[in-house]
Amino acid sequence: MYKKCKPAAVLSLTLAVVFMLAACNENTSTAWSGYAEGEYVYISAPLGGKLDSIKVQAGQQVNKDSPLFALDAEAENAAHDEASARLTSAQAQASNTEKGRRAEEIAVTQAQLTSAQAQAALARQELARQQQLVGQGFVSKSRMDDAQTNVKLAEARVAELNAALIVAKLPARVDERAAAQASADAAKEALRQTTWRSAQKSQNAPANAQVAEVFFRQGEYVQAGQPVLSLLPPENRKARFFVPEAELGKIAVGQAVSLHCDGCSASVPAHISRIASQAEYTPPVIYSNAQRAKLVFMVEAKPDQPGKLLLHPGQPLDVSLLSAVTGAGKTQ
Repeated sequence: MYKKCKPAAVLSLTLAVVFMLAACNENTSTAWSGYAEGEYVYISAPLGGKLDSIKVQAGQQVNKDSPLFALDAEAENAAHDEASARLTSAQAQASNTEKGRRAEEIAVTQAQLTSAQAQAALARQELARQQQLVGQGFVSKSRMDDAQTNVKLAEARVAELNAALIVAKLPARVDERAAAQASADAAKEALRQTTWRSAQKSQNAPANAQVAEVFFRQGEYVQAGQPVLSLLPPENRKARFFVPEAELGKIAVGQAVSLHCDGCSASVPAHISRIASQAEYTPPVIYSNAQRAKLVFMVEAKPDQPGKLLLHPGQPLDVSLLSAVTGAGKTQ
């Protein structure tokens, strides 16, 4: 004879069986709980200064090379102008060493040479006349000697001016030209440094990203290297979850997983990008209905299409394994 069970007892027995089955399914399911994580890009200037302008605000989407902020660059701009003037001066001096004397100076030497050549011709004529008179016995031989001396002096003067004309057309000596060119090169590098310093006072977005936080306001002083704002590019968003040590053999870097979040219209395909090399204990804060102190490995996965659905850092996620691992990291 069978004893009829009371409804309350039947209900309790049914719930117990359901909970046991749920616990078994949870232990054998290749799904884990985690959260979204972001790798922020902190934008700063290598030089300090007063924040002149901030061109973005938190939450704003910016494109690559969009202006973000600018610091006071008065001193850098003045140094740039000074370096530019020094470069112009040095280049002019280097160019001057490549040339001879001015055309007007050469013309003066040329005129002096022409005059000396005329005087030499006149001296030669006088010598010929004196030689003729000495031969006829009209003058003494000393007059002819004086005429010969005058010819030598005039010809020497012609030779001197010829040499001076050649030298006037020559550039500076090799060492002087090398020194002038080195000075011009040094001035050019100094200008490049000041140009770089001026450019660093304003920063642009390195990639398409969302402005996560703005740490300073216009008028505040920013130290060199201190972040003014932070950016979060789409490709820097990832999922972070924890896999028990017993299930570690099911996963491998590059393996496909599926990310699920509350309110998402569809799952997000992703691939495992990192498996921690050291184990840790289950964090005290993890989005799971069943908390246990167990040995786990931190795993990260990056979405295949970062810009399609943006994960928000701290957002709870459920991670499902799409394929099992066979062999050395291969999927099937």
